[in-house]
Amino acid sequence: MKNNDNEHKRSGRKQILNGIVKFSEIAFTIVANVLLGVLIGRFLDQWLNTSPWFLLFFSILGVISAIYSLFSMF
Repeated sequence: MKNNDNEHKRSGRKQILNGIVKFSEIAFTIVANVLLGVLIGRFLDQWLNTSPWFLLFFSILGVISAIYSLFSMF
């Protein structure tokens, strides 16, 4: 009986850890895509002196990429 309780606790902990890992993956994907778009846009705006057009374009592209990545995860 005691062994079965330990097994049940381990299973619950494993599910919690899997949930935390999945949540972290989602958060990292969103932040990475949007941040990459913002950084590319800022770099191009400074280089080509076209502020704020590339920043806006690549920020929106980063958000779209994040949404696409989230849908492809599931």
